Amino acid sequence: MTEHSKIPVPGAEPADAKGEKKSLFERAEGMFGLEGYSPAPVPLDLAPPVNRPVDRSARRAPAPQPESAPPQVVEVVVPAVQAAPAVAAPVAPPAPVAPDAPRIDFSAREHPVDRALLERHGLIDPEGPVTALLEEFRIVKRSLLKSARADATGMARRVLVCSPLPNEGKTFCATNLALAMAAERDCEVVLVDADVAKPSLLSLLGLPKGPGLMDALANPSIQVEDCVIATDIPGLYVLPAGHQTNADSEYLASERTVEVLARLMQGAPERMVVFDSPPALAASPAADLAHHVGQALVVTRADKTGQSALEDALTLLSNCPDIKLLLNDAHFSPSGRRFGAYYGYGG
Repeated sequence: MTEHSKIPVPGAEPADAKGEKKSLFERAEGMFGLEGYSPAPVPLDLAPPVNRPVDRSARRAPAPQPESAPPQVVEVVVPAVQAAPAVAAPVAPPAPVAPDAPRIDFSAREHPVDRALLERHGLIDPEGPVTALLEEFRIVKRSLLKSARADATGMARRVLVCSPLPNEGKTFCATNLALAMAAERDCEVVLVDADVAKPSLLSLLGLPKGPGLMDALANPSIQVEDCVIATDIPGLYVLPAGHQTNADSEYLASERTVEVLARLMQGAPERMVVFDSPPALAASPAADLAHHVGQALVVTRADKTGQSALEDALTLLSNCPDIKLLLNDAHFSPSGRRFGAYYGYGG
């Protein structure tokens, strides 16, 4: 026979045995059998964050934190929090640069930098107008130079430019930083191609090939100053990567590196050394160089560099005492900042 029970009216809520209307959750429980369901317990003490010193006593009364600055096109965002050492064994800091050592100068023969290549790759034109790019790197270099001049040991005059992963702009930033520093009235800079596996500085600047950093490290009879290329940009010198080798990490970890890097700065308190290293998470030389520098500039690319990759990179570079972050390729400015326009140029 046909069922003659009352057909529920659309939109009417079902009721229980007592005639009371059921809630949506009660109806879902009856339909899907969720009796006894309870949410997962929330831990009272979360795992400490990576690369940040944890003061558990401060959790009871946390200090207010300042708001971070808005991201800009290219800007030093904030100093990175001191990372925890990647290894348990303490690492002895490099010996300070001797101020009374005789000055070591480089070759006086200047090689021209190809200005067309600078323009093609979007780099700073040393003789060009004041642009937004130049203004941004003026801010970046000012922060680094301030730290370098405040360091009595001279180690802060060595700056490692690195990124967590490839294609985040570390060579672009290292080259522009060196060009901006060379424009200082009382400063000269040595731009070192420390990316031995994929060197690019010579082709980027149109300079001739020759011996470089790896040759000086591998052969004690080669003095590093003889490998440095003087350019026609006042104050700018370039040290090539040298011969390619699969033992670049072992060379950089040797005692010879201490001597070679000291000669690059010997007797020249106004000289800065900028290293363009491989990405920290792609090759180990960046972590090796972190033992020999006083500042590290970690380039992160807007909308690309992930937090986990950045934290892992900071861990590998943690032997450097001063790590700063640089946000690259960010095109949005909440304040509407347009560097360069004040000088009559909008680019």
